[in-house]
Amino acid sequence: MLRKFISYYKPERSVFIKDMTSSFFIALIGLVYPIVTRKMLNSYIPDRNVRMIVIASAAVLILYAVRALLQFYIQYQGHMMGTRIQAEMRRDMFDHLESLPYRYFDNHETGKILSRMTNDLQDISELAHHGPENLIISSLTIILSLSYLCTINIPLTLIIFACVPILFIITLLLQKKMRRAFAMSRQAIAKVNASVESSIQGIRVTKAYNNARKEREKFEVGNGEFIEAKRIGFHAMGQFSASTQFVTNLFNVVVLVGGGLFMYAGKINFADYSAFFVSVNLFINPVTTMINFMEQYQNGVTGFERFIQILEEEPEKDSDEAADAGILEGHIEFRDVSYSYDGRNDVLEHISLDIGKGKKYALVGPSGGGKTTICHLLPHFYDIQEGQILIDGKDIRSMTLESVRRNIGIVQQDIYLFNASIRDNILYGRLDATEEEVIEAAKRANIHDYIMAMPQGYDTEIGERGVRLSGGQKQRLSIARVFLKDPAILVLDEATSALDNTTELLIQRSLDELCKGRTTIVVAHRLSTIKNADEIAVVSRGRIIEQGTHEALLSQGGAYAELYRLQFREEEEAGEGLKKLAIG
Repeated sequence: MLRKFISYYKPERSVFIKDMTSSFFIALIGLVYPIVTRKMLNSYIPDRNVRMIVIASAAVLILYAVRALLQFYIQYQGHMMGTRIQAEMRRDMFDHLESLPYRYFDNHETGKILSRMTNDLQDISELAHHGPENLIISSLTIILSLSYLCTINIPLTLIIFACVPILFIITLLLQKKMRRAFAMSRQAIAKVNASVESSIQGIRVTKAYNNARKEREKFEVGNGEFIEAKRIGFHAMGQFSASTQFVTNLFNVVVLVGGGLFMYAGKINFADYSAFFVSVNLFINPVTTMINFMEQYQNGVTGFERFIQILEEEPEKDSDEAADAGILEGHIEFRDVSYSYDGRNDVLEHISLDIGKGKKYALVGPSGGGKTTICHLLPHFYDIQEGQILIDGKDIRSMTLESVRRNIGIVQQDIYLFNASIRDNILYGRLDATEEEVIEAAKRANIHDYIMAMPQGYDTEIGERGVRLSGGQKQRLSIARVFLKDPAILVLDEATSALDNTTELLIQRSLDELCKGRTTIVVAHRLSTIKNADEIAVVSRGRIIEQGTHEALLSQGGAYAELYRLQFREEEEAGEGLKKLAIG
């Protein structure tokens, strides 16, 4: 872990050296004042040497001016170095997150991930800047100050030095307690972030159901845990701070009493005693800095451990023999495929299907039966435990992930649109597309006229998750995105189930146009939309229990026929209800 942390300093080598050099000279300049004080008390003042008093004072003033400039460099460039290291870590974390498989995001809340990317990395940045400075420079200052104090009076210096082990014993005893407390605090703030993110994303639902009180209660659970974690942390910090402060104050008592006794015994004169009293702070200050650094160290180390945890997550990767699939034709086969999300309970059991090039294959059945899982396995979002998935006769594991997904377009019920312009959202289908291709894709999705009616046209910002668009408009944008991608294989995962009947009919025309010439897998709730499918499979409890054309399945009188009968009755009853309302 230490090697990984140090690696982030390599691009900042020049700034780091200058920062450490500046800190070194600041430490040396700090020795000047007590040295001059001793010289004045022992020589210049008793000898009434005004000239040397003026020269010495001017020299101290000039050195303090140099020290101010060095301090500015450390504060400015040193903090910028920490910021750039933080940015590099954030870049590494983001890149790694982008490479992680679906299952990671299934098990980790977005708010907690964001907490690691913001709060944790901020503490790491502070450690990256101040850590070497505090560790190296404080150690150097302690050595130099002890050496200087020894030139004044060795026995008195050794007495003070004997108090140092007490400080380090206290630090070691309280270090583990502080570390646990800071880890708890980070977990608690991550939980608060996750709760806030969830509440903000669901704000419309909250307002619609007047459940703001419930959201506050959920928030307060996490907020209460945060307060308790902070209480434990501050309790440990209080013990640490009070104990170490007592010991550092003990230094002054030792100097006062020990120096007084030495002076009474004639072992030290008044000038040296005064200089020693002034100089002892040169030793105490870096010791105090080292002690206070422990809090920053614990914060930074805890944050870096959580950062490393993400980087150590196994990314999704191609097999060693994987090759670019090129342009696929779209013949799909599932051969005895089984899959489990948790490794214990199978979501799919021995699924086998064969979809010819350009054919339309529909999946129907009860919710939770495994239809969406089939759709997620085809683009290799998850690794199957048993069986094979083939496209054009080749196992998808023998193809690179990028090339498999390049050939598959997906339109889902829950459309995700970015907080960007309409153009940018369509371009997500193929980033190198021309303006003419974007417009053509929008026309084929039947949304071009609506876009042009907007004041800013294709430059219109649609808000977070496309909040400024209706459900139908969002769906058409997602369809335009797939038109632009122009894949050989199309997956429609309940693409119209969240729409009203009128909007669904309009969207269905766009989808029918999109399906032409492509191998299509349709997950459908309304059976009326898949009557013309080349083949229909009924999926229940992870198995395909029926398979055939619409007419064949109806004639069998099985599960599909029952689903169709129930849905037909619901639609008939809804139609009768609308007629009564119209008459009334």
